[in-house]
Amino acid sequence: MRQLHKSGIRFTHSHNGLPHRAFIALGSNMGDRVAMIEQACKEMDASRHVKILQTSSLYETKAMYVLDQDNFVNGACEVATSLRPLELLEFLQSIENNMGRVKVIDKGPRNIDLDILVYTDGSDGDYQLVDWNDERLKLPHKLMFEREFVLRPLSEYVRLLSNEDHPSLGYSHHGDLSTPLIRRKLAELRSEQPLSPLTCMGRELQNLTPHQRKRPTQIMSILNVTPDSFSDGGKSYDVDENAFRQTVTDHIANGATIIDVGGQSTRPGAVQVDSAQELARVLPAIKTIRSLNLSNIAISVDTYQADVAQASITAGAHIINDVSAGLMDPDMLPTAARLGCTICLMHMRGTPKTMTSLTNYPDGLIETVGRELLERVHAAERAGIRRWRIILDPGIGFAKTQAQNLELLRRFDELRRYPGLDTYPWLVGTSRKAFIGRITGVKDAKDRVWGTAASVAAAVQGGADVVRVHDVKEMAQVAGMADAIWRV
Repeated sequence: MRQLHKSGIRFTHSHNGLPHRAFIALGSNMGDRVAMIEQACKEMDASRHVKILQTSSLYETKAMYVLDQDNFVNGACEVATSLRPLELLEFLQSIENNMGRVKVIDKGPRNIDLDILVYTDGSDGDYQLVDWNDERLKLPHKLMFEREFVLRPLSEYVRLLSNEDHPSLGYSHHGDLSTPLIRRKLAELRSEQPLSPLTCMGRELQNLTPHQRKRPTQIMSILNVTPDSFSDGGKSYDVDENAFRQTVTDHIANGATIIDVGGQSTRPGAVQVDSAQELARVLPAIKTIRSLNLSNIAISVDTYQADVAQASITAGAHIINDVSAGLMDPDMLPTAARLGCTICLMHMRGTPKTMTSLTNYPDGLIETVGRELLERVHAAERAGIRRWRIILDPGIGFAKTQAQNLELLRRFDELRRYPGLDTYPWLVGTSRKAFIGRITGVKDAKDRVWGTAASVAAAVQGGADVVRVHDVKEMAQVAGMADAIWRV
């Protein structure tokens, strides 16, 4: 029934008392599919016998075998467990049952589907892959090499394990379960429309799909409710509610799909205000936007303080936009994980007061920004943030010189393809920034429309999924034209 094969695996994560590792496929095609998968992950993490170590990206896929059903959302997770294979199977089936899964036909619609793909035995301290074959369970999963929606998320893990620190997974029946094999199998299965990872912005909101070539660039409008923003300080600060409503309505009519509310300036040299003052600014704004009952519009809160993020999401915001990627408040990443919301992690060094002195990148700009952002991604995953809840931002204007800002725009596609970052969507914010003013000779920030337009077009060409802008109408037109040129 069971055979053990030495794999030589040294896993990135270790968990005392949970000696085994397994890869679990996640799927749903009924109801709120992402919410179903997230609930199943919570149920796994709530057990003392199972701990999720990391999640893959999620992918939307057409149904196989029984074709007349809705599209699935699929992914995978790596778990540490004390359970043996059949015990783990029973545990996963109990989650399915508790979530109300009813099997009407084989391979038919289901609100949640949890399958063991691969299981390793680590009881002797050296992980060994398990062959299991009985009427209830076959390992590895007998159909895994037929399914792109299984191999695609699994390949994200194998890539992490198949380097000089983590020897490739060996498997007796299928040769070497490593990156070359996965890529070969994926090439055999590749559909006309390649699968794209998806990032969920919120319930009933459009997902970001960074690998879909024809995806439209999303417009994030900047709505600062501060008296001291570098560009528009005071414009939306302490205005009457009707005027504020009109501003939001105009932004949406002009093409905004995300409203980014900021209650604290992050301009170079800015002094931090306390969370009570920041909340007094952003909460009324968020509540007013929510009162408009807008459809398909996401609300983002631009903050690096965890208690501000907590209150803002509770008030109705969907996304945390943290310029420090959790570095300025150690509670931020655990808070985002607990809230289950999407977070944008931006590359920055130091604080707004110190960042202009931290622009030395001796290993090269793209390599260093990629490496430092990957460290923040790993920190987010360790905190419990799911991979499909992360957006990245290269941090143009933050701890970067003018030349470095230009290099980031010029080589942005290289950064997007940095190993370990290539499944995430990217936000780029260049709007009205000082380097644009210096290059174009435009001193007044609000007049830097043409220079901003060029930088937005460059960001779209490089693959940006979201552009963050002040001049919504103009930049929506620029992004739309850039999409027509490059997103074909």
